[in-house]
Amino acid sequence: MKAAVIAAAALLPIATPVAAQMPGMGGMHAMPGMAMPVAKPRATGKGPVRAARAAKARQPVAAQAATPGCPPEHAAMGHCTAAAPPPTTPPTTSAVPPVETPVADGGRRGTDRPAGNAPPPAPPTTLAAARFYDPAAMAAADRRMRAEHGGMMFSRVMLNLAEVQAQRGEEGYRWDGEGWFGGDLNRLVVKSEGEAAFGRRIDTAEVQALYSRAIGPYFDVQAGVRQDLGRGTRSYAAIGVEGLAPYWFDVEGALFLSNRGDVLARVEGTYDQRITQRLILQPRAELNLAAQDVVASRIGAGLSDAELGLRLRYEVRREFAPYVGVAWERRFGRTARLARAAGEGRGGAALVLGVRAWF
Repeated sequence: MKAAVIAAAALLPIATPVAAQMPGMGGMHAMPGMAMPVAKPRATGKGPVRAARAAKARQPVAAQAATPGCPPEHAAMGHCTAAAPPPTTPPTTSAVPPVETPVADGGRRGTDRPAGNAPPPAPPTTLAAARFYDPAAMAAADRRMRAEHGGMMFSRVMLNLAEVQAQRGEEGYRWDGEGWFGGDLNRLVVKSEGEAAFGRRIDTAEVQALYSRAIGPYFDVQAGVRQDLGRGTRSYAAIGVEGLAPYWFDVEGALFLSNRGDVLARVEGTYDQRITQRLILQPRAELNLAAQDVVASRIGAGLSDAELGLRLRYEVRREFAPYVGVAWERRFGRTARLARAAGEGRGGAALVLGVRAWF
């Protein structure tokens, strides 16, 4: 019995590694804290392909053993899985700022730069629709498109003044208006103005027929004829300019050359000062000049007469606005003397009541 115990103790160091290498025994005899030796691969005699596969099969175990926080004995048994390495992000590089191109014209850009003088591109001469439609139909459509986009015709009749005046116990009436027909560039303009006392013949009156041509966004040049209908009937050739000056002043100036060589001039202007959207105060000024005496028309050389007015109107509608105001008129120099010789005064202030309308 003693001899058997001694023989078993001698065989124990040899039996332990053999048991560890037996399949299915590692899970039963592995103890915590004990490193299980890995069996060396035996030569199978099946060539380098099998050897490479065996090495590949052992590679995960080695990777698992190197996993942080995993005990070696658990890694040897395949209980730990290696964490996938975090994806490496290439370092970001700062965007390179674009190279600034030197700017001409003192550093100005875009619409701040002055307009060039290069010729515009030629308009297209062919239309895609012309391949499918009759040329006559295309020509008619083209004319209609041009008419609707800048070639349209308009018209308007406007009474700037249509009023009754009361001055020194006398009452009279006055009108000043115009009508025109045409497009944005070319128009036919008819103007008329005059005044008279109730119960008497017309004192002064005139009618002008003018061709108006736009010379800019805000001004037209006008040329035509003027016919006087009151005393001292004359016919004149007329040329002038009319438009909207800076700060919204409506201005008008004209020169007249009569069939007898008389030269007259007129300058007038108005300004609409809006108090509300419907209540408007309008100052008005007019100057008439002559290069020589026109006795038949009671006009003297130089500044013949001037008028200043102030009218307050209320726009019931944009097209209809009654008004009330005052007007002051004065004759000067030779004109005043001719008026006194005819039994008329030099002028004065008058209360006016009228309407401004257009349609």
